[in-house]
Amino acid sequence: MSPETLTIELEDEAATTRLGADLAAVARVGDVFALSGDLGAGKTTLARGFVRALAGDPALDVPSPTFTLVQSYPGRIAIHHFDLYRLAAGSDLDELGFDEAVSEGVALVEWPERAADLLPADRIRIELAHRGDGRVAMIDAPDTALRRLRRTLAIRRFLADAGAPGAARTFLLGDASTRTYETISAPGAPKRILMNAPRQPDGPPIRDGKPYSQIAHLAESVTPFVAIAKALTSRGFCAPKIFAQDLDQGLLLIEHLGDGGFLDAAGAPVRERYLAAATLLAGIHRHDWPLEMEAAPGVVHHLPLYDREAMMIEAELLTDWYVPEETGTAPTDADRAEYRAAWDTAISCLATAEKSIVLRDYHSPNIIWREERSGNDRLGIIDFQDALWGPAAYDVASLAQDARVTIPPELERATVDAYKTARRAQGAFDEAAFDQAYAIMAAQRNSKILGIFVRLNRRDGKPQYLKHLPRIRDYVGRVLPHPALAAVRDFYLSRGLLG
Repeated sequence: MSPETLTIELEDEAATTRLGADLAAVARVGDVFALSGDLGAGKTTLARGFVRALAGDPALDVPSPTFTLVQSYPGRIAIHHFDLYRLAAGSDLDELGFDEAVSEGVALVEWPERAADLLPADRIRIELAHRGDGRVAMIDAPDTALRRLRRTLAIRRFLADAGAPGAARTFLLGDASTRTYETISAPGAPKRILMNAPRQPDGPPIRDGKPYSQIAHLAESVTPFVAIAKALTSRGFCAPKIFAQDLDQGLLLIEHLGDGGFLDAAGAPVRERYLAAATLLAGIHRHDWPLEMEAAPGVVHHLPLYDREAMMIEAELLTDWYVPEETGTAPTDADRAEYRAAWDTAISCLATAEKSIVLRDYHSPNIIWREERSGNDRLGIIDFQDALWGPAAYDVASLAQDARVTIPPELERATVDAYKTARRAQGAFDEAAFDQAYAIMAAQRNSKILGIFVRLNRRDGKPQYLKHLPRIRDYVGRVLPHPALAAVRDFYLSRGLLG
């Protein structure tokens, strides 16, 4: 074991099972966990906790594969549990399909010393031993894996400090950013959500000495989430309560607002819910919002302005990523200058647009439908850490042209009309100015998304986002006819960017 070895005291079998689950929470395709230790040291107990957690089934039967040598299980990542105790020779590892198993899943290997020379050098080594009435686990791994392991152990300590030391952790989702979410369950307590959002370092400077995250005003910590959640709830809107927070580590334990979505059983948008979300948004825009919001005593979040530079750098994701993908040719400097000039003209039209808090991702995945509730409490808002101060129409476009759901033109019009009706009922409302801002922000948002979804595939290896491109192109085509977007429309059409 190296000086970087992690040592974890395991007071009983339940602690060994929890360690397995904690390791599963950060497992990735290609990981090999090599479990060493004497008979009865807890290898199979740890493996069972790992498999059940990754499979999402706490009652899953996980026998020791001593006689079958390998047992596979489906899960968030495919799991292959090897027991090499009866392996005749190291070369027999090939016959077990080890390389194929690792290429598409994660491997747990008991008695790895039977094939030590054939296992990957970057495997995660876990040695279990008896210590007093309990056990001890010593973990050694390459630096990149160790960082993941330290993080998952820090989460367990965070839960213990929050009064849930033995809580079960179940992976819920990872979004397009570096954030991940887990469902936290403990006997006698309601389900809660863990937000795991470690503070992100700035990327390389790309313009005026600033990285993309600073120009686009992306949240690099959980502080904005805490501050904006408090601001929303103080004004009568439903955002998650925060039960525990560690702003430095980027860990939050928050309320689970429910599982109700905006789609029916066939995956189609439910009209009533979109109209209700539009009406709620009108209520949000009725309020005055401070530009400074407190996250904790002495910790203030300053709501950034959705300024020209932020809008432009987002829109330029189209020329950075989508144009090369769609046309097969990198844009020239002249192409980029023409595109930027087109957006300069459009953004200038927003000077007199109504401004409010812009939640930025106000669409179906981030709004919880709470059927049993009423009023504002019927809709839970769960994603707003990147909020800005800018054109109010942006969030209306985010909802009515839902990036993840095909919204027919009729439902888009009805959603926008529901918002307008609610705004008119509040008093003076400049409908023409809103319509112009809606068209501009819808085009800007969807141009950005076309670039982001290609980038997620090309840079981050997430091809699943490409299936959304036809929908996003259709949304762009719906709003380009507005006169304020004439130059943007010309660019799209002259390059054949609408498919």
